[in-house]
Amino acid sequence: MSVLIAGGAGYIGSTVASACLDRGITPVLLDNLARGRAEFTEGRIFYEGDISDGALIDRILSEHPDISTVVHCAALIVVPESVADPIGYYEANVSKSLDFVRHLHRNGVGRLIFSSSASIYQAEDGSPVTEDSPLAPQSPYARTKAVCEEMFADIAAAGKMRVLSLRYFNPVGSDPLLRTGLQLKRPSHALGKLIQAHQEGTPFPVTGVNYPTRDGTGIRDYVHVSDLAAAHIAAIDGFDSILTESKPSIAINLGTGSGTTVRELCAAFNRVVSTPLATVDTDPRPGDVAGGYTLSDRAATLLGWTPKLSLEEGIRSALDWIPVRDEMLKD
Repeated sequence: MSVLIAGGAGYIGSTVASACLDRGITPVLLDNLARGRAEFTEGRIFYEGDISDGALIDRILSEHPDISTVVHCAALIVVPESVADPIGYYEANVSKSLDFVRHLHRNGVGRLIFSSSASIYQAEDGSPVTEDSPLAPQSPYARTKAVCEEMFADIAAAGKMRVLSLRYFNPVGSDPLLRTGLQLKRPSHALGKLIQAHQEGTPFPVTGVNYPTRDGTGIRDYVHVSDLAAAHIAAIDGFDSILTESKPSIAINLGTGSGTTVRELCAAFNRVVSTPLATVDTDPRPGDVAGGYTLSDRAATLLGWTPKLSLEEGIRSALDWIPVRDEMLKD
């Protein structure tokens, strides 16, 4: 059994590919390497190119006729960049995704697992969300994910394919065997900033301490990237029982089901490192919100999936990945 993973040289896609290999599924990777890394494709079936390239999609599916399911992780994902270049983001994430599903449909591939995002929710006050919570994407990047979900749902309703949208919360960590991880040397998310502050010996700024959360700091739902990959395997295995002709599309949140505040994240980090990290309270940054987390049990019900790895394990694997990354990826 083979699965096509678009964006298979990126952080999520390469981790899903590793999980496929561990499960006995052959991952076939497609990536234009705009953000993915060729190093993550070594020893794996890999096609360099774009999801909008119809001739290439035809070739891949001709050479691998056992592909019946596609995992679509290919996207640009940097929020500030999307604000500066909305045209580029709508082209890469929406227009090319439409081209992609057209090519898949033409080749008779009707199972699509789409990498969506919890950033599409109206999660501003620290409250938990479910798949039925209001949507209010706050950036061009987030809006491209929301638009793609609606576009795919319309295509599914017309009987062209079935689509499972997996809404990721906040991935952390690396592949447990350190085969792949974050490509960036200095990630901009909270854990990346914690690691940077620890390396530089500077206090970590806690931006905002008066939010309506249990300790006043922002709250997010951090899920180990390996657990996310396991959810994709569950989605591949259970696709036909989850989606039917009468229910051709659905969204599922992927998170831990419990939020972690910034102070709790710092405490977890200090439980992992040998030298505790100091923090300093500061004002919120422009545009910052309290955040939110998922309470949904839909993933457990439909996928039979619950996260297995702790936040501390995610932090530890992120730290373990740093020297491997520096050796593997020659910037």
